[in-house]
Amino acid sequence: MEYLVMLPGPTNVPGRVMNAMLTPIINHRSDDFRSLYRDVVNKTQRVFQTSNDVVVLTASGTGAVEASVINLVKKGDNIIIPVNGEFGGRLADLIENWGGNSIRINSKFGENPPLEQIEDAFETNKDIKALYAVYNETSTGTTLRYLEKLGELCSKYGSLFIVDAVSVLGGDELPVDKWGIDLCMTASQKALAAPPGVAPISISAKAKKQMIESPPPTQYFNLKRYFKYFGDSGETPFTPALPLLFAYREALEMVLEEGLDQRIERHRRCANAFYTGLSELGFTPFAHPEARSNVVIAFNYIPGIEDKAFRKILGEHFRVLIAGGFGELKGKVFRIGSMGEVDRYHVIRTLSSIASTLKMMGIQTKSEAIPIAMKALNV
Repeated sequence: MEYLVMLPGPTNVPGRVMNAMLTPIINHRSDDFRSLYRDVVNKTQRVFQTSNDVVVLTASGTGAVEASVINLVKKGDNIIIPVNGEFGGRLADLIENWGGNSIRINSKFGENPPLEQIEDAFETNKDIKALYAVYNETSTGTTLRYLEKLGELCSKYGSLFIVDAVSVLGGDELPVDKWGIDLCMTASQKALAAPPGVAPISISAKAKKQMIESPPPTQYFNLKRYFKYFGDSGETPFTPALPLLFAYREALEMVLEEGLDQRIERHRRCANAFYTGLSELGFTPFAHPEARSNVVIAFNYIPGIEDKAFRKILGEHFRVLIAGGFGELKGKVFRIGSMGEVDRYHVIRTLSSIASTLKMMGIQTKSEAIPIAMKALNV
């Protein structure tokens, strides 16, 4: 039996997307490639809901995030960043390592910083170059539910608005242009349900101008080079991972066939089923209700459950893969990726396997968990 991959990425990849990687290799300096890449860019713009420029890197999501920093942040730039988890902290560290001054708005893990604190940071610090925000904090299963208001703050204070949407784009609401996002980064292996290795970035005209006028001292992540090559010939400056681009294009096509609204609603419905079903089994959600993610479901362990033993039984006996916590949450929480092609089958099999694992570990559970989850799924 194949694993059911319920990690917060990589996630399960539909067969037609995997099959797209069998497309014969083409010349990356040919009309065939230009047609492929222009189609990929066009479909990416539609999924991002943007008319901005798009660069599609063959890299991890971290590569796209790093590209955003090294192409925009200069020594001494003031950057505001809410930090409510591991990836927000890593991003702030990256900004500082590149010479920027990260103004961290910290909050307890599982919560979001109050919007008022972020506005206060704009008021009390001069010359804010940008606000960086991790839209969905994968380490804690929290989502910034006031992202649109952050865009309004950036517009008010004349700052760039940059969003790390690595684990959420395609699984929750994110209209890039409507919310005034200057840079938005994601990764193929999360809610878009493609293999790892593709990292698209959308770039506004304002941000593009700054990148062109002051490019970074790098080669591969130098976005000015990507703008030039695409503008001149519709190509990329370096050899891309061609099989991954074919797969990514097929995944985007599936997103567009389903429709973004329908896809977002499916993710919301599955998340609700996980929250209700796992709560019925005796677990408690890690994130506060107003901050809970619809794509990464984080729960506290029941006292007495050892993390590795729990996930080992789940993986070896039921072929279901979930993630533990990391950093200060290691051993305290588990995380389920409810993303990509997630649907009724994925939810019910995961919950049933968790319930059986608990019984194997001698922990009594309520039998109503599955019916309650099915009700949340509108089954």
